[in-house]
Amino acid sequence: MDKDLDFVHKYLPASVSPPAETLLLFHGTGGDEESMIQIGQMVSRDAGLLSPRGKVLENGMPRFFRRLSEGVFDQEDLKLRTKELAVFINSASNEYGFDLSNLSALGYSNGANIISSLILTYPGLFKKAVLFHPMIPFVPDSMPDLSGTRILITAGTNDPIVIAEESEGLMKLFKDSDAWTEIIWLNNGHSLTREEIDRAKIFLLES
Repeated sequence: MDKDLDFVHKYLPASVSPPAETLLLFHGTGGDEESMIQIGQMVSRDAGLLSPRGKVLENGMPRFFRRLSEGVFDQEDLKLRTKELAVFINSASNEYGFDLSNLSALGYSNGANIISSLILTYPGLFKKAVLFHPMIPFVPDSMPDLSGTRILITAGTNDPIVIAEESEGLMKLFKDSDAWTEIIWLNNGHSLTREEIDRAKIFLLES
């Protein structure tokens, strides 16, 4: 196995031939490689699924990058972990034989934040992305060209962790980079709801 496949992960190949897209799944704080599998199967029945576990531990809970406090991210660690994941995705493609030109991503909370970082750092890596309750990971010095990327953001009107300005700011950041971006507001907090999953399924099928 490739030495760069050093994330604990789970891979389920696509159920159709020729292969459909591969959907990358990124859990929230305290999740693991199993946490998003069922959601991935619900939103994209025919896709291959690749679900890594974050390497960083916060009070024993896996995350994809360090934070200094609630909503304050360790930018150096974020940069390092983003690069590690990009290398992992490339190595997983070699190992499992999926097409790097047909990748989508779905993530919740911390997982959504690392997807946003990957999108901003490696334009074109994902064709589509679903971000459940994300924050702005960082603001790039210059806007990347995301004209080929479609992004769905979901946000809760009563979210105690992600304020509305964060959700709207991230949408603006993507739009300023020419990504097609939509935000869906739901009357809930930070928890992931069935309505969000259903909207993600429609987005992935139709876009």
